[in-house]
Amino acid sequence: MSSSEMPSTPKDRPRAQLRAGVGRPPSAFRIGDPIGGRAFFLIALSVFVLLFTVWWITTGTGWVKPIFLPSPTAVWTKMVELAVDGTLWTDAGISIYRMLVGFLLASAMAIPIGIMIGCFKTWEAAIEPFVDFVRYMPVVAFVPLTILWAGTSDIQKFVIIWIGTFFQQVLMVMDSVKRVPADFVGLGRTLGMSETKILRRIVLPSALPGIWDTLRISLGWAWTWLVLAELVAATSGLGYRIVVSQRYFQTQTIIGYILLLGLLGLITDQSMKALERVFFRYSTRH
Repeated sequence: MSSSEMPSTPKDRPRAQLRAGVGRPPSAFRIGDPIGGRAFFLIALSVFVLLFTVWWITTGTGWVKPIFLPSPTAVWTKMVELAVDGTLWTDAGISIYRMLVGFLLASAMAIPIGIMIGCFKTWEAAIEPFVDFVRYMPVVAFVPLTILWAGTSDIQKFVIIWIGTFFQQVLMVMDSVKRVPADFVGLGRTLGMSETKILRRIVLPSALPGIWDTLRISLGWAWTWLVLAELVAATSGLGYRIVVSQRYFQTQTIIGYILLLGLLGLITDQSMKALERVFFRYSTRH
């Protein structure tokens, strides 16, 4: 074998390549390097286990009074009790329904508007400044007004969730569309595609992974605004139960419902990520 055919070794490679990480195996301590799915899961799980252990030790040693922080066992026992008598499922079902309706209404309106703003400057000039203006208004300030408009009905919850997610979604969808490389659009025109075909065959496939990520992120906001609405004006739901429990110093119920909200949010977030990997296999985002 001639010297030109000999495989290269680390000594043969330019130092610049080695400094850049070319040819090196992935490392957990190098920016941007991936880790395996199993390692990711174990690291994430260990954090939850660590926090749970600290909670258990803190309450078990009596460092904190149960009125302020009940033990994990007390919280679990209370949640099982609420699940058995049906209260937990009723509260969770009502809150999930309210969140989904408000979120879907906002998304169904925000996606097409955001796409049009991202594609056409006339739409951007007409809508984007107003959306920017409204999105800086605190959602909390709209709660008294929505109660005046719709009372404490579910419509009031839908409106709060819509206000809290719609305007942010519009701008994030617009940004996803604007990130489509101009060269792609130019290539479509060179091939003689119509504007409609460019939108359908080039812009949307390129922007959809980012739009889906927008929906995933704004879904977390929808949960937040739902709880806000239920804390202030509701007669049912997870937020309402937290307020009632606070009145009677039922801390175990408060913490249990807060953890349940976190669990529901985590489940919906991971479900959206899993669907993204299925729907957008061509994307480099994952």
